[in-house]
Parts: sequence; C-alpha cells; structure tokens
Amino acid sequence: MDPRVPSQSTAVLAHWMGIGDANASRNVHGGTVMKLVDEAAGIAAMRHSRCRVVTASMDRMAFLVPIEIGELVTFTATVNAAWRTSMEVGVRVMAEHPRTGDARHASTAYLTMVAVDEQGRPVPVPALAPETAEERRRMREAELRRSHRLEERAAIERDRGGR
Repeated sequence: MDPRVPSQSTAVLAHWMGIGDANASRNVHGGTVMKLVDEAAGIAAMRHSRCRVVTASMDRMAFLVPIEIGELVTFTATVNAAWRTSMEVGVRVMAEHPRTGDARHASTAYLTMVAVDEQGRPVPVPALAPETAEERRRMREAELRRSHRLEERAAIERDRGGR
C-alpha cells in the first residue's frame, strides 16, 4: 500500500444552519456541529483508506464561539496521522456570516477513525506522507495525543486491577 499525502483525503463540507439546527437562544446545538464534524471526518478517512470506516472516538472538541441561525458553516477535515488500522482526523469548523463574509474559527475536533471490512473487522490503512511543515506538525501532535490516550487507558486498566 503506497503512502498517501494529506491533501489526497481532505474533505470540505458546508452547511447553512437553519432553525431546525438551533436551540431557543438561536445558537446551533453542539450535537448538530458534532454530527457534521463526524461526517466530514468520515469522508476524509474513507478517502485515505479507500474503505468503510467507523468512528472509534472523539478525542477532543472545543467550542470556541457560538454559531447562529443563518450562518454558513464549513467543516474541513484532514487526516493528521495513520497507524495500522486507525487514523486521526482533525476537523476545523469555520462559521461565516454569508452577507458580510465575516468568518471566525468556531470549533476544532480530533477523531479517531478505524478502517473496517464488510464484516466490521479492522483492516490496514496506508501510511501518511506529510509534505509540508504544517502537516508534519499536525502528525507530531496527533502522535502525542495518541500516546496520551494509550497512557490513560493503561493507567485506568492498572487502577481496575487489569480487568
């Protein structure tokens, strides 16, 4: 399997936020944003692995500013790192006022996606070949987040007595 560069799998999803996406305060529900983040991440992971993928976890999601009804929200997903069967996908969420063009960074999320076969069993994915300094930085940071996840899992298992 030949390594793939991040630009080969980047996915951009745009959604105009309507009344059905919001709460009584006219702010978009966090769950709506999370669903669209997951969708964008899934597309990027499928493009990288060229097979079906499932969401294993959402490592972190930061909501930086509220998103309001009528805003155009763009979700840009890129594979940050690839391991044996899993990938970290970073998603940047931008909210834009469509009449003024004013845009702001609304959210960032990191998801772990796993490639699976038709029976739902994990399958190998291509390595990631970052080309730019920013892609290499994102890969290093993804490795650090993965290391912290694995350390946390091991600490919890030790605390439970290996159960």
